[in-house]
Amino acid sequence: MLNNIPKELSPELVKCLMEMGHGDEILLADGNYPALTNNDRVIRADGLGVPTLLEGILKLMPLDTYSDYQAILMETVEGDPRPDIWDTYKKDIGDAFPKYNIKTIERQNFYKYSKGCFAIIQTGETALYGNLILKKGVVVPKD
Repeated sequence: MLNNIPKELSPELVKCLMEMGHGDEILLADGNYPALTNNDRVIRADGLGVPTLLEGILKLMPLDTYSDYQAILMETVEGDPRPDIWDTYKKDIGDAFPKYNIKTIERQNFYKYSKGCFAIIQTGETALYGNLILKKGVVVPKD
């Protein structure tokens, strides 16, 4: 055990975050996401929702302020409602990083895009379109 590591983050996930470099991306995938189909590095977080993991991750990992975007959502298919969980993501990201931009990617292109993510965290999130990609920023040492 260590101090200041959110208890919801597994050792495997913390190791993954530490191995990521500036500009690398990580997908927090909902329970329906075909993670193993789209990436070789999959970390299981069964029973945890994306907001729980997001809150913990944002305590440890800065988002990329040099990029046009800091997060990506999967666009809904025409006729599907806008997911309420997106408001939670926006609030949590905004609380940690006030100047942020979230872009969306069409569903099939999102699947292809996730193949280039550093890792996919397969959560137990039940919200449809609950997938969220985060872009890692630069870790600045604190004096």
